[in-house]
Amino acid sequence: MSAETIRVGALRGIVMRGPAINETLAFYEENWGLKLARDDKDTIFLRGTGNEPFIYGLKNDPTYGIEYIHFAMPDRQSVEALHRQIGDRGGYVLGEPAEIGDGFGGYGFEMLDPDDRRLRFTCEIGIIDPIDDPVRPRKISHVVLNTPDMGGTEKFYIDVLGFRVSDYSADQMVFLRCSTDHHSIALVRGNYPSVNHVAFELPNIDGFMRSIGRMKQMGQVPSWGPGRHGPGDNPFAYFVSPSGFVIEFTSELQQIDEQAHIAQIWSRDNPENMDRWMTAGPPTPAMRAVMQGRPDPGFRHLRANS
Repeated sequence: MSAETIRVGALRGIVMRGPAINETLAFYEENWGLKLARDDKDTIFLRGTGNEPFIYGLKNDPTYGIEYIHFAMPDRQSVEALHRQIGDRGGYVLGEPAEIGDGFGGYGFEMLDPDDRRLRFTCEIGIIDPIDDPVRPRKISHVVLNTPDMGGTEKFYIDVLGFRVSDYSADQMVFLRCSTDHHSIALVRGNYPSVNHVAFELPNIDGFMRSIGRMKQMGQVPSWGPGRHGPGDNPFAYFVSPSGFVIEFTSELQQIDEQAHIAQIWSRDNPENMDRWMTAGPPTPAMRAVMQGRPDPGFRHLRANS
């Protein structure tokens, strides 16, 4: 990759869609620990305890999937430079950079990735005061995507958006970073495009375990976990949301030293690579099935006139 490559900034959040999905608001507020930030009729936005105005959205839609994944850029100059780079390197942008009219403000644009998912890049969104609450999620840690062309999609995120490889899980998964976090996006080899899971970060192990405890008090136990992954070195506890999406509590994701880090291939033959604590073990067949997700057609219709 050339030194001139513009890199995408930090992961801001994600908006999900599905039938009557915003009717699950109570689960995300009372059980999961988010707070309502904005209610725009068919779309509800939720904040964590960090300084992003929202990190998670729920949009009513006939189709299950991802509405868009949201990334931060430092300023207008970088937004415009990224927009040019995407066009020059064969990416598909959805219009020119402009003011975002969704109630949160900001300046940016959207594009489609190879699986026709919408990606949004913004700057100048007003940050908010953080909340001092160690047992509530503070941000989206990472989004894991199933893709039928892992190699091609990996190449797109690296060459077009400036992501870097942190590690591989055998030949089945690649962990990609755009900040010091070990991964903001991970790709899993799948039969069709879908969301594998979305991870929410707690500030420390104590908050992580207490959040699992809150869910247990609400009558919900992890579908997988708690355990600790090899790649990323992060603790995990996976649950299934009322809409059938897999969501994860995590904390203390490995921070990458760009000068020293060397990506490695983690074998799947050693169960400790999946779970270093060996408290959860490998995912069950049922867990793997729900992580395959429902096929997401994305927004391929937006390419119709290209």
